[in-house]
Amino acid sequence: MMHPLKWPLFALPALALLTLPASAGQNVEWKDDGTVLIKLGEAYNNAVIQTTREELGTEFGPDKQPFKDVTISVTVNGAGPKGGISGPLYQFRPIWEELSGGKLNIVELPFAEHYTKMMLDLRNGTGQYDAFMVGAFWYGDIAPAGYAFPIDELNKSGKYPKWTYDDMPDSLRALHQWKGVGYGVLNDGDGQVLYYRSDVLADKTHQEAFKKEYGYDLPNPPQTWQQLLDVSKYFNGKNWDATDADPDSGTVLHLKVGEQGHYHFQTLSSSFVLNPGDKVTRTKNVYWFDPEDMKPLINSPGHVKALEFLQELHKTGPQAQVGWSLGEAWDYFLRGKAVFAFSWGDLGALCQDESRSKVKGKCSATAIPSSNEYYDFEKKEFVKLDKPRLVGNTVGGSWHGVISNFSANPEAAYSLLSLMAIKPASKLMATVGWDGVDPGFKYQFLKEDGGTADVEDYVKAGWDANDAKSYVHAYYQVFTAPVMMPYLRIPGSFEYWDILDKNLSATMSGSKTAQQALDETAQSWEAVTDRIGRDKQKADYQAAIGYTP
Repeated sequence: MMHPLKWPLFALPALALLTLPASAGQNVEWKDDGTVLIKLGEAYNNAVIQTTREELGTEFGPDKQPFKDVTISVTVNGAGPKGGISGPLYQFRPIWEELSGGKLNIVELPFAEHYTKMMLDLRNGTGQYDAFMVGAFWYGDIAPAGYAFPIDELNKSGKYPKWTYDDMPDSLRALHQWKGVGYGVLNDGDGQVLYYRSDVLADKTHQEAFKKEYGYDLPNPPQTWQQLLDVSKYFNGKNWDATDADPDSGTVLHLKVGEQGHYHFQTLSSSFVLNPGDKVTRTKNVYWFDPEDMKPLINSPGHVKALEFLQELHKTGPQAQVGWSLGEAWDYFLRGKAVFAFSWGDLGALCQDESRSKVKGKCSATAIPSSNEYYDFEKKEFVKLDKPRLVGNTVGGSWHGVISNFSANPEAAYSLLSLMAIKPASKLMATVGWDGVDPGFKYQFLKEDGGTADVEDYVKAGWDANDAKSYVHAYYQVFTAPVMMPYLRIPGSFEYWDILDKNLSATMSGSKTAQQALDETAQSWEAVTDRIGRDKQKADYQAAIGYTP
């Protein structure tokens, strides 16, 4: 999301330095055989991707420019031309303008203001913005209220660049739809996996010392959070990397308030909380609220134990991480200073950038660990597990485009968003670390996991083969797990999470106990629910998590 790679990923090597003929246009060349070559900018190392006239749809073609002199405005978190999620808009703007004849106005907004300004425009119905690059947790505020433009008919029309929800696992597909209607255009797939130093865990000296101290074999990788804590404690404070004179860490986190640290708590706590079952019930596969009365579950014994665990885990990393943002934690891992980091797909790609990373070829990934116990909401007690159970997650924003129902030019906006969603563009974007677009789609998974990608695609792009294999497989596991962390998509999600984030920060800084912080979170959540309307919230929450009374 923050650090550019130097390779043109998934580009055609023979075309990477191609100069398009003047008759072709500056960015797009239409070939006689039906193929189309699209040249990207410097941020993607001037890579050229190959598509077809069919894939681009019937509206785009040589000299067609169906949206000539139309201007559309798209909002995005402010991060600049080489920033996460915003960067691809800048890179595809000249391409779309050449194809469409229109103009794209990129409206960068600070993260703290983006949601507020979007909702102001939607509630007033002004249509100032044509589309928004939203986090999926905003859906509860925009979809039930009728603020989002349904795109299924545009997607089926054949007029616009082609992509399909069928390339998504069910867990991600659900984040782009509301009650079976499509609103979101494929872009980013967010979820967290565990990154670990495979070379360090394979070291025989450490294996022998760990077993002597903890009484069991050093897991490579850990299957449970409890194992991970033991391993983190063992390595923390030792100079195991020996790249400098300073001691190294076990697990690195980013815990700065107002950032994205609360996602780590969600990921970690899910297996302490979720009760297994084939469907969502009042006690099975619920995490946020009781779906019958909207009473918060956030201060349940499972959540509290998970937060107490996180307090212990954070002690195995640098003290400064309490004030670190996401990029600072990533840099620490990339410098080879931590054995573990659990985070989004960006980090796996950044590991391959030898200008920033010391861990290429040593950066393995695996599905997120699980707790060896969970709190049973029916028995009102903790249940020990004989073996770990995989709990998947779509934690994060899965940032993607949603068109305003008040846009004067929804077709033009859709043509832009769908251009960035075509397979060759999506494959390229999801394998670089700087652009914030992470993998999660069928053509990014390897064939052994039912996908269509080959590890050579990644190797040609500059990846270490073993890093790539473990990375893509970990995401396949996380997105297709039998038990999934339920995603919060109801009105006020942004506010609920902000309250949680502040109380988590107070816990990690030591000013509140885990129980106190989560009790206060629950109390504040009750006030938000009452203000918005408990019955309305209950209906939207049941729809969001798939609960049937």
